Amino acid sequence: MTASGNGPLAGVRVVELAGIGPGPFAAMLLGDLGADVVRVDRPGGAGLAIDPAYDLTNRNKRSVLIDLKSADGPGRILDLAERADVLIEGYRPGVAERLGVGPDACLARNPRLVYGRMTGWGQQGPLAERAGHDIAYIALTGTLSMIGKADEPPVVPANLVGDYAGGSLYLVIGVLAALQHARTEGGTGQVVDAAIVDGASHLATMIHGMMAAGGWQDRRGANLLDGGCPFYGTYETSDGQWMAVGALEQRFYDEFVERLGIKDDIPARKDFARWDELRRAVAERFRTRTRAEWTEVFEGSDACVAPVLSLREAPAHPHLAARGTFTDHGGITQPAPAPRFSATPGAVTRGPALPGADTAEVARDWDVPGIRPQEDR
Repeated sequence: MTASGNGPLAGVRVVELAGIGPGPFAAMLLGDLGADVVRVDRPGGAGLAIDPAYDLTNRNKRSVLIDLKSADGPGRILDLAERADVLIEGYRPGVAERLGVGPDACLARNPRLVYGRMTGWGQQGPLAERAGHDIAYIALTGTLSMIGKADEPPVVPANLVGDYAGGSLYLVIGVLAALQHARTEGGTGQVVDAAIVDGASHLATMIHGMMAAGGWQDRRGANLLDGGCPFYGTYETSDGQWMAVGALEQRFYDEFVERLGIKDDIPARKDFARWDELRRAVAERFRTRTRAEWTEVFEGSDACVAPVLSLREAPAHPHLAARGTFTDHGGITQPAPAPRFSATPGAVTRGPALPGADTAEVARDWDVPGIRPQEDR
């Protein structure tokens, strides 16, 4: 049984050299789309302090256990790479080469292999050898400087903007593009250098354009989309909860102030000098009712207002429930695979892969008997 096999990537084989963060998430996404993902775990684990049974980024995968530092470890990886379409690794530059499983070694065995490299700083540059985490990568790119209020420190957006948006998603885009090239007539495999600093910078392309045109100030909390605008932000309700407002267009704004009940008592929306006054009026009004009451007020409207739900609350929202945005598998409520496909839908078919649990199965399915432990051969 393969790890997935039902999505648009059914038949694609992926080797993931175990790591933490963006590499595993990228491999999970490929697995969600139907690829047969084999995660190569190392003895002792990858360093993430979480019970493997709850590490959802390892769903839709199978795991084999290989010690890359053992005498036959690199050879086992090369055997897998020879039968794979994609290999993903997230080591610091040069580490895979020193271990004997770098791009040259793998492509020599499999010239059509797509070799995906996931790092924070990239494969070259002054910081390439340095350690780092999401927060440093988005700090250096200017992305972090955009998030938060003007008079407060930048707000850390968990690891969503760097690791997963700027890292994992760009790695997946690169891998799929390279896979398309490898499968064309005369196509070859290649190396995909996915750096979080590159992806996080690329995410801000529109903002750079707006700044060049004079439509964006290079400071936090002073712009249309960063909380500087009184009708694009969050407001506290009487019960200490929050509502999100995104009434940018005039017609949406008109409905917003009408339903909020302040349309006759506020300055014009384009009177920028009085935006602070408008913000205070909106804030004071939202504090008069609970989140549930305001949700009911704006229900069914085009005012672009929504309650700010917690992670535990989100799966029960009627819209998300109707779409099946979340799914339950193995007793864990989790986001369902995205995006959706009409002919080849993805699905969660396997829970988180437990280190080494699928070695015998993968050895049989991929015809790589050498990955079995010595005592099992």
